[in-house]
Amino acid sequence: MTVPRSLPSTLGELRRTEFSADRLRTRRVKDELRENLIRKLRNRQTVFPGIVGYDDSVVPQIANAILSRHNFILLGLRGQAKSRILRGLTALLDAHMPYVSGCEIHDNPYDPICRRCRELVATAGDAAPIAYLGPEQRYVEKLATPDVTIADLIGDVDPIKAARGGHELSSELTVHYGLLPRANRGIFAMNELPDLAGKIQVGLFNIMQEADVQIKGYPIRLPLDVMLVFSANPEDYTARGKIVTPLKDRIGSEVRTHYPATVEEGIAITGREAWTERAAAGMALNVPAYIREIVERIAFCARDDKKVDKRSGVSQRLPISCMENVVSNAERRALRHGERIAVPRVADIYAAMPAITGKLELEYEGEMKGADFVARELIHAAIARTFDQYFDCASMQQVIQFFDLGGEVKVDDSASATEVWPRLKSIQGLPEQLTSLHIKPRDAAEVAVSAAEFVLEGLCAHKRIGRSEERVFMAGEKQPRRAEAGFGGREAREAEPAQFRRGRGGYN
Repeated sequence: MTVPRSLPSTLGELRRTEFSADRLRTRRVKDELRENLIRKLRNRQTVFPGIVGYDDSVVPQIANAILSRHNFILLGLRGQAKSRILRGLTALLDAHMPYVSGCEIHDNPYDPICRRCRELVATAGDAAPIAYLGPEQRYVEKLATPDVTIADLIGDVDPIKAARGGHELSSELTVHYGLLPRANRGIFAMNELPDLAGKIQVGLFNIMQEADVQIKGYPIRLPLDVMLVFSANPEDYTARGKIVTPLKDRIGSEVRTHYPATVEEGIAITGREAWTERAAAGMALNVPAYIREIVERIAFCARDDKKVDKRSGVSQRLPISCMENVVSNAERRALRHGERIAVPRVADIYAAMPAITGKLELEYEGEMKGADFVARELIHAAIARTFDQYFDCASMQQVIQFFDLGGEVKVDDSASATEVWPRLKSIQGLPEQLTSLHIKPRDAAEVAVSAAEFVLEGLCAHKRIGRSEERVFMAGEKQPRRAEAGFGGREAREAEPAQFRRGRGGYN
């Protein structure tokens, strides 16, 4: 961190600035967070920039916890921005915090708690050197795992320090401080708290409540000034561990997080997080709104699907990763054909299945059918729901009639737009339907092909037309008999590029 030259560099200079003794001695980190939050609220500033969908639910509860000077825990399923929120707390810390230079636990110059700093201030007086920490340096995060020890969190006796300094092992000067003391005058975040062994949680509670700890049998007084925040998955309370009662009782507020309440919120989150702004030589990227919606609805469908484990949840990382793969597949096709614009198609969503299957925890029924089968089913359902937002099947009679009269069109997912568009625009009534997607005659072929394929995929999802394994759209009655009903039958299994099918009959 770059420290402005105007900031004092010694304790004597510090006394003559805004960092007065009375203010620094009595103002603890929770007071600092509270004061800065009050300033933000008064100025109507966003408390957690980049966090979408929590303005009326989670953020007010966190604000109440900070205003109450509580330690708090965020409870929620995976992919609900818990860690991001905790890291965002640094925005409520001061730009610069003075401490005794060289101190491992960033001691308050006016009220040092470690022996080394007490002796330094006593001997050097106003000449004691001062250093500064920025907000990011005052945040310490630890992932709880069963192998975490008291030494990791609190500290341990360092025999090398004892030998080099000629100290007894019981001396404070021999202690190698753990993560919690090093977070002194800052924020300490513990992720997945239930995974922490019970006896370690007790040690954590002891230093929270009593401000003392025993290291190798030697009692050490550590009145730390720390804001403690935690995160946990509610399912972990029974699946892997639990929070011990004394610790849970001392956590001031329990805030529940949640997934996006609407598809629009999900699209906004994915738009912020997915890496889609890419620079390819001479090529632009255009992701249609209906593609973004289909990708987001996959997660919404998965959260409602009985074959997906609801206790584990469906992370928001699913649509984020899926969108990145969708863009990559469109980018690869455009580069191969020398197209000036990369426009994702529905076929690219099927190509992004590797970004979906790994993020689904399945129930017994889903395990029996397989992750690939479930993912295809979800994509098919998402296409149908998105199609309904733009079109009515009743208005598609001309397009359906084209296929009923024997028309067939092949839409190869790897073919260029200039090759596919002449086939698609020959379908009776289809070009006129694209106006609902704001497609104009002067638009690039890549844009028109993506929109036209979406229309055909939507009709296929509603079983008004059929599609073969070679991605040939045809009349519905020409579709082979489905093994199962609904979106999960053979129709769904044939709804993606041939290179993603395996085995006789399509799928494992």
